[in-house]
Amino acid sequence: MAFGLGLAAMAAEPQAQPAPGQLERGRYLVEIVGHCANCHASRGPDGAPLPGRGLAGGWVIEEGPMRAVVPNITPDRETGIGNWTEAQIIRAIREGKRPDGSNIGWPMPIDFYSRISDADVAAMAAYLRTVPPVRNAVQGRSTYPFPVPAHPAVANVPPPADNPVARGAYLAGPIAHCLDCHSGRGPDMRLIPGREGAQGLSFTGPWGTVVARNLTPSTTTGIGNWTLAQFTRALREEIGADGRPLMPPMGRGRVWAAMTDQDIADLFAYFRSLPPLD
Repeated sequence: MAFGLGLAAMAAEPQAQPAPGQLERGRYLVEIVGHCANCHASRGPDGAPLPGRGLAGGWVIEEGPMRAVVPNITPDRETGIGNWTEAQIIRAIREGKRPDGSNIGWPMPIDFYSRISDADVAAMAAYLRTVPPVRNAVQGRSTYPFPVPAHPAVANVPPPADNPVARGAYLAGPIAHCLDCHSGRGPDMRLIPGREGAQGLSFTGPWGTVVARNLTPSTTTGIGNWTLAQFTRALREEIGADGRPLMPPMGRGRVWAAMTDQDIADLFAYFRSLPPLD
């Protein structure tokens, strides 16, 4: 998530007590499946996340003329989102709107997050308000050579529990946003229709340049020859089917090791349902 700071100070409102299980669901979505720290962690010179600063921001992501400065989303009142209400956090996640009304740009994947269910986005917002506040004044602002669009929230219901492909699509899109990195995007960072899962972005950092791989069931350039066991190992141990370790931004501390067996199996079912594209 890449919220960006809005108003410097906004009046806090009394918050309702979380429903039973809501904070645990929020933690699972923010810390594990959604892995918000993949962008929002403060990083050292080698690009590795700094301990205890998983959501404190500061990373700068550059793609051509675009420069995104990732903000602090801990509940620190001066440098984070501690003055944001849960409703404002929900709107930032799902509609890409800061409290001051400005739009949040890529790499915050609002085009996917707009479809997060009401219950899940509420759980994420509730959990974010409980993480330890970290004082970290992020320097600089994001700059984009193209207009930053708004993304009104759309279908806000969870997928059927008995449909693995639908559940996998929900995980790969709105929640884990795998398709955010593993799909084709144009110069304005909008998704290219028909290239979902097939055409990955490139990421340059201290590790070099890494291209997100093809996740369609192509047997030549995708994962069509992978088994569920190999796919599970890739997520949990960060080892590909060829035995090589995954590279950043995927290979970052085995975060997805804590994903449930069901969620991993549903993700795999969804990717196997895509057209095999080379």
